[in-house]
Amino acid sequence: MNLEMIMQELEALGKERTKKIYQANGAHEPLFGVSTGEMKPIFRKIKRNQPLAEQLYATGNYDAMYFAGVIADTNSMSEADFERWMDSAYFYMLSDYVVAVTLAETDIAQKVSDKWIASDIELKMSAGWSCYCWLLGNRPDSEFSEEKIADMLELVKNTIHDAPERTKYAMNNFMYTVGVSYLPLHDKAVAIAKEVGPVEVNRDTAKSKFLNASVNIQKAIDKGQLGFKRKYVRC
Repeated sequence: MNLEMIMQELEALGKERTKKIYQANGAHEPLFGVSTGEMKPIFRKIKRNQPLAEQLYATGNYDAMYFAGVIADTNSMSEADFERWMDSAYFYMLSDYVVAVTLAETDIAQKVSDKWIASDIELKMSAGWSCYCWLLGNRPDSEFSEEKIADMLELVKNTIHDAPERTKYAMNNFMYTVGVSYLPLHDKAVAIAKEVGPVEVNRDTAKSKFLNASVNIQKAIDKGQLGFKRKYVRC
């Protein structure tokens, strides 16, 4: 399959209702409104294909960019490639669910994420924290420095309430993920989540709401999910 054929298939799968949901979350034209599950049959035909992934991502079409992440060959992607993808990720569903997810399958994931977290750029920070969530929820605890993750929890505690909006979501999710999926620091994550308390997001809108990692960690404990690890990062 080539780029034109894939774009035609994606367009045929688009639904107005799904498109409106994506737009409500920040997506803008061009997009078709394809649900992620609908992409699986196309993926089975193509498998991993980095040249096609690059062509799809360059279209600027949200559905094509998402599908680029599905078929990307992460083994062949460099730090510069991820920086380029990140520069085109114009809202969180691209930064956190395409770029961060593909990055999480690489050996450079922590190095790149650390740089993004320190960047002071909202979506880069969000992608960096999100990538750690994907990593911690998938890889063995032994792959991480306990001291480093502990320092990151302290950073969340000290900065989350003043962080940019999307970064707050990712930092809150980081506390939750450490509390549930990284057993060496479960107790510390629980204590810090309690100390942080509810985190207000969308403060300047009518839809202001609160995130609460502490409550969600307890829910996961109650469901017996402590130590949960995902088998795969990408679907």
